[in-house]
Amino acid sequence: MLCRKIIHIDMDAFYASVEQRDNPEYRGKPIAVGGAGNRGVVAAASYEARKFGIHSAMPGKQAIKKCPEIIFVKPRFDVYKKISRQIIKIFKEYSDLVEPLSLDEAYLDVTNPKKGKNSATLIAKEIRNRIYEELNLTASAGVSYNKFLAKIASDIKKPNGLFVIHPEEAADFINKLPIEKFHGVGKVTAGKFKSLDIHYGFDLKQMQIDFILKHFGKNGLFFYDIARGIDNRKVEPERVRKSVGAERTFSNDLSNENELYNALEDICNILFERLLKSGLWGKTLTIKIKYYDFSQITRSKSFSEPLQNKKDILKISSELMHKNRIKDKPLRLLGVSFSQLESASHSIGKQLKLELNAQK
Repeated sequence: MLCRKIIHIDMDAFYASVEQRDNPEYRGKPIAVGGAGNRGVVAAASYEARKFGIHSAMPGKQAIKKCPEIIFVKPRFDVYKKISRQIIKIFKEYSDLVEPLSLDEAYLDVTNPKKGKNSATLIAKEIRNRIYEELNLTASAGVSYNKFLAKIASDIKKPNGLFVIHPEEAADFINKLPIEKFHGVGKVTAGKFKSLDIHYGFDLKQMQIDFILKHFGKNGLFFYDIARGIDNRKVEPERVRKSVGAERTFSNDLSNENELYNALEDICNILFERLLKSGLWGKTLTIKIKYYDFSQITRSKSFSEPLQNKKDILKISSELMHKNRIKDKPLRLLGVSFSQLESASHSIGKQLKLELNAQK
């Protein structure tokens, strides 16, 4: 069986790094790309700001409390998109199998590269060097035989690092990997794993498939496979993105109002971070509800302007859920997505302009 060669490239603090590159006065200082007003949000934070616990999707007011000297910079999504296209152009010199996940990260399948040596490690190194030489930006890369391990690897030596997980090293690596480091395992799922005394990949690997499916639903099969280093997902070439969403299948069907609200809040937080990374906002919000008996409904609400505030997204999602769900039927899945997408440069630009005018 052919062993695939997968690279995951992730730009280092992309939006913030572009601003520090183009504005020497920001270099070495904690900066946040986004808004500092009452409804402002951090779209990206420099590594200097991250030392204070500042991260994307954090309210601007909270970022100021954590670091009073932080510098807020207006986003320039048109610039970020232009640079992202330049980076993708470099990727496509080496492979036609390029799958962008957002403006700042992508998978490449270089099993049969178009140029360079037949080594994913050497290709990743060359790509990183070219990004630095041509764009004066740094990127981190992970290399392995599947998408799951390549993505995990790209985060290990950030920033400006390269990490390789060879097939013969995968089992030992996964065994020692903390469960919260598994891609696809958020805070809620990590807490669930730990309540079951599953703290590392080794612990997960000991669990029988029936046990995992019982507690994690359809996602259980994915967890069962990745604990064994199995991930057969293909690198999908670039497609025009029509929607951005997040959903969660519950390990136990939910009907309690507080539990449903907490679950919805987690989903909206994940969705909001994905919107920030994609550089897109949406005008149509859709909620997806699947009941315990697998019957399903979707309900949507459209707006004249894109929704760009996390509180608004949660509020409207909650209203749609409570208005449309059948109260005596437990839910097994809940999802929220946006369509009618447009560039964040328009919507965040409007938001920041309003904030600046309000401050005058």
